[in-house]
Amino acid sequence: MIIKPVIKGVVARSAHPLGCQEAIQRQIAYCQSSSPIAAGPKRALILGASSGFGLASRISLAFGGPRTETLGVSFERGPSDKGVGSAGWYNNIYFRQAAEAAGLKATNLVGDAFSQELRQQVVEQIKSEFGGKINLVIYSLASGVRPNPETGEFWRSAIKPVGQSVHGATIDIEHGKMLETTLPPASDLEIHDTVKVMGGEDWAQWMQFLADEGVLAEGCKTIAYSYIGPEFTHPIYHQGTLGMAKQDLHRKADAIHQQLQAINGGAYVAVCKALVTKASVFIPGLSPYLLALFRVMKEKGLHEGCIEHMQRLLSSKLYPPSGKVVTDAEREIRADDWELQEDVQQEVARLMAQITPENFKQLGDYEGYRNDFMQLNGFGFDNVDYQQDISLDFLYSLKP
Repeated sequence: MIIKPVIKGVVARSAHPLGCQEAIQRQIAYCQSSSPIAAGPKRALILGASSGFGLASRISLAFGGPRTETLGVSFERGPSDKGVGSAGWYNNIYFRQAAEAAGLKATNLVGDAFSQELRQQVVEQIKSEFGGKINLVIYSLASGVRPNPETGEFWRSAIKPVGQSVHGATIDIEHGKMLETTLPPASDLEIHDTVKVMGGEDWAQWMQFLADEGVLAEGCKTIAYSYIGPEFTHPIYHQGTLGMAKQDLHRKADAIHQQLQAINGGAYVAVCKALVTKASVFIPGLSPYLLALFRVMKEKGLHEGCIEHMQRLLSSKLYPPSGKVVTDAEREIRADDWELQEDVQQEVARLMAQITPENFKQLGDYEGYRNDFMQLNGFGFDNVDYQQDISLDFLYSLKP
């Protein structure tokens, strides 16, 4: 069969396995040619390892210096009579193949990271295959729902402002249009549920479980990823339901940090740059900002994709040559420092004031934005033959 991109709004309904393989190879090549992570962890657990920051972190740790053995957890779909499966499914497969070819241990567990059964599988893998201890836990789960273990019902997140309606715009990738939208304020229940899904409670529960099972090595670190952004994005992000969830994440980081002092470890939140990920394209008002930001940062030679961003974060902030984690006064790792430079934000604000639904493709970096989205799903690589006939039997033969 010939696999073609199928986009519905901002959701990719198809993925190209060979394009996913190319994406993995390019990220590996970047890490191998970059300033290495000086003294990274021997073994790492990545919760949410199949795309975005989680996948980039895993590639960086394995191929960007420390040759870290990795255990990746993700919830992905394989091929079936309904389709070829998700991009993350193939990212897992081709990362593992590349890591093993380089003599590195790389294990994938595909399942519900919120479930007790999956947590138990992780511990069993650490004890049987990873020497019984891990040195780093990356929490990079991005989900819109989380099950309530007491009731079996689901908490569902809502990306909305708090206290007042917010007017903004989104980019419809399917039709190549900028659409104006108004979001009503979140209800108290929506705020509560968003914090439950996207806050730090599950991260804290994971760390407590791993500590109780005795699989955290002396000096073990853990890190979760967050975003704050400039004032322009605050009404829908920093001051909205997402921001309230991230505030909870930061509070939980302090509690986990205190817990890890017993083994001379630490917990950190990394405030990252705004990028195109499977989660960020859903945030109203963020897409036009990304168009302006990408153009400005590319013109200034400061632009980073996920892999460049994670390689810099890990090599210069979490595992710098000095050995001391680089944080601000609030004990946060500020990897958004380039994005928030005054000269960058001044130029972004100038562009934002001019962007309209009629000119956004010309004034902003629409092609870069769209290409990043397509490549997340294995499309848009100039050296991949997208007319190649791919056998479903071949796809079934690939195992995470």
